[in-house]
Amino acid sequence: MSAVLEVKSLRKEFGDLTAVDGISFDIQEGEIFGFLGPNGAGKTTSISMICGLLKPTAGEIFVQGRSILKEPREVKKLLGVVPQEVAIYEELSARENLSFWGGIYGMGGGPLRNRVDELLEQVGLEERAKEPTKNFSGGMKRRLNLALGLIHDPKLILLDEPTVGIDPQARRNILDVVKSIVAGGRTVLYTTHYLEEAEELCDRLAIIDHGQILSQGTVGELQTQLGEGSLLTVQGTFAAAVLSEAVTAVDGLLPIEIDDDRAMLLVARDGPGVSHSLEGLFSRGLTFDDISIKEPNLEDLFLKLTGRELRN
Repeated sequence: MSAVLEVKSLRKEFGDLTAVDGISFDIQEGEIFGFLGPNGAGKTTSISMICGLLKPTAGEIFVQGRSILKEPREVKKLLGVVPQEVAIYEELSARENLSFWGGIYGMGGGPLRNRVDELLEQVGLEERAKEPTKNFSGGMKRRLNLALGLIHDPKLILLDEPTVGIDPQARRNILDVVKSIVAGGRTVLYTTHYLEEAEELCDRLAIIDHGQILSQGTVGELQTQLGEGSLLTVQGTFAAAVLSEAVTAVDGLLPIEIDDDRAMLLVARDGPGVSHSLEGLFSRGLTFDDISIKEPNLEDLFLKLTGRELRN
């Protein structure tokens, strides 16, 4: 794979405020790259520089090897931008909105009509294509907003929180469309406030706060940075002292909180694992009515790195 987007030491200052502080990352062809951070972290400012709306204070941005600073017109042809705020003309129909924006990109005639039909079907709006979009629900407007960013078949799509404020069914439709975009050979930079979306969609992620990238990698690579293992919770009829004695005899199993009939245990990441731990407890005559296992996730890492929830 080759890099579709390369961001090098990108910085943006607004007077005394440094909104983006020297970030660097790349996105390979065919990837969904997640950009995660709380409000005010620098995500939207970064996207604004990548698509040429803001000029960086310092740093470089390359799309397929071309500099957005030196070749802005050529680079913008390669980009599809789906902003956080819905950007549609509500007096126009979905078809008219798509046709208008296609015309802005120099499309016309049969190719434009075919592309409009294709996108309307892809986002599930073909049956409402002629209706004024002011009658659309929030989810329908979001789906049309996504289609507008795809009209010219861009190489790199920048999606800035495309599922904010919509119902679960509409969110699922958008996530499926994003997957189909990448399956079709395109590349996506995806920002979201929903960690479960990032875990489902993204090949790699960057966590950003106060304008700096705190960590980046695959979901698995980021999870290992927690330095912790699985959290094992057991419930049943047992004495705390009996379970404590059993836990100390099982390699790689550590007590967190043990009471009569309930306990929270940590399965060390570098130990034999959850199955070994349970087998060790069972072999000492313990039985449980309920067992739950919680693996470290992105939210745990996010809170560890930033000290605040993603939606703050």
